[in-house]
Amino acid sequence: MTEGPTITTIAQRAGLSIASVSRVLNGLPTREDTVRRVMRAADELGYVPNSVARSLRNRRTHQIAFALSDIGNPVYVAMVREIQAVLKAAGYRLLLHSTEGDPEDEVCVLRGLRERYVDGLIISPLRGVGAEHIEAVTTARVPVVVVGPVPEGTPVDNVRGDSRTGVLLAMNHLHGLGRRRIGLLNGPLGTAPGAARAAAYREALELLGLPYDENLVEVGDFTRDRGARAARALLARAPGLDALMCASDLIALGALDVLREQGRDVPRDVAVVGMDDTDLASVAWPSLTSVSLGWAERGRAAARLLLDRLRDGSLPPRVVTVEPGLMVRCSTGGGPATAFATRARARVRALALAGGDRP
Repeated sequence: MTEGPTITTIAQRAGLSIASVSRVLNGLPTREDTVRRVMRAADELGYVPNSVARSLRNRRTHQIAFALSDIGNPVYVAMVREIQAVLKAAGYRLLLHSTEGDPEDEVCVLRGLRERYVDGLIISPLRGVGAEHIEAVTTARVPVVVVGPVPEGTPVDNVRGDSRTGVLLAMNHLHGLGRRRIGLLNGPLGTAPGAARAAAYREALELLGLPYDENLVEVGDFTRDRGARAARALLARAPGLDALMCASDLIALGALDVLREQGRDVPRDVAVVGMDDTDLASVAWPSLTSVSLGWAERGRAAARLLLDRLRDGSLPPRVVTVEPGLMVRCSTGGGPATAFATRARARVRALALAGGDRP
């Protein structure tokens, strides 16, 4: 087998010392003309740097992992797009790991950081952060950023949304349209978003002076088919409801499918609001009013927090909260042209109603 080019052969081709070539290939400060000569000689000889050996020397892999619960969910696709853009610009590769929402797998990923197979981790635990998560985060040998709620005082960089205010925006919007029998299609209550949205729905009803009726609530999962199944069950039990607050866009799409099958006009008979404001919301039929929870912005913020932590490990833990907004479209009687203005007006009304924003 023919031996590939080495630092020695590159030095000979470039007419430079081995020390000069070594400095260039290891990214150390060197004169520009020296860098050009080394890189030209390396290209001519077909030299490929040994990244494994380099990572062993400088203890950096230039790889970041993102552990997410569902690689096919549009909200995570939006996050991945933004995380990768930020990391790529800084010279890092992004690795993905789907935990399928399994807390044991999330903890396993965190504990695996002791092996330093990546330089940092962004993780979004579906069912929240428990004691084992916290123990694994505090003993990790590389920086971690958690996307989602964490217990107060947890020593970790954190990016979170605000489901509570998002639900208040949506419910206040529906109430302003004259809707009074507003059903909730939710995901599992054992998940962080499911629990938060259930609590916010009940709070909104109280603030609006509407009674809570368990017959207007159906729990399924955050998918289109489970959303459709939940919608059928809820509509059979409460045929007179006039609005649906859906805990995700995918649930809302399933509800739209069922309403269309049953010949119910949206929004005349039933107004529908989703959550997440994914790309699917604007292309749904009718286009879907949805709460934007800033998933793309959360991805960017998480990547930037991690890069800051890699540059300076002495920084205190930081928390970034991304504000929600209501994007009004045809499923509640609006349209694309009114989405931004309605978002601003609805937010002001909801915050005034609720007495201020809370995480």
